[in-house]
Amino acid sequence: MIDSEEASSALAEIKTIARKVRQSTIYQLSSVNLIMWGVLVFAGYVAIYFAPRTALWTWIGVAVVGSAGWLVIAAMQRRRAKVQTFNLRVLAAVLLFLAFGFFVVLLGHFRPHQIAAFWTIYFMLVYTIVGLWTGTAFVVIGLTVTALTLIGYFFVGEAFNLWMAAVNGGGLFLGGLWMRRE
Repeated sequence: MIDSEEASSALAEIKTIARKVRQSTIYQLSSVNLIMWGVLVFAGYVAIYFAPRTALWTWIGVAVVGSAGWLVIAAMQRRRAKVQTFNLRVLAAVLLFLAFGFFVVLLGHFRPHQIAAFWTIYFMLVYTIVGLWTGTAFVVIGLTVTALTLIGYFFVGEAFNLWMAAVNGGGLFLGGLWMRRE
């Protein structure tokens, strides 16, 4: 027979373990996507640095390949882990998020570097907010990439796209590797 103090302690320990397992699961599912998007974003920025006139088609290609990869990764993880990793509410949220971003860009008449900074900071806002519920890795990735994006925007100049390849693409890639270790 255990007393109420021992029972409370045991329940607190179970709650802590459950939280850690949940965070670990989220990190494992997210890390593969972060690595994939990091590589694609890196390649996109390098491509538009060398061929700036192809920027629109380059980013459309990155978005299509990345979205297809996201769906494939979700399907593989669901099959392997027998866990649902895709749901329509998440898809609806992503589509609304993107629609709002496109609406802002269309109204804003941004120049290319402003668009690059906007989309990066906009996406990192989501990472930071998600991190408030799921774990500090998302917060650190979001705030670090945002800060480095702003530094690059104000101080880097013509090499901004190469800076963003390293900061945004590299940040996502390294963040994905970091999450695999957590």
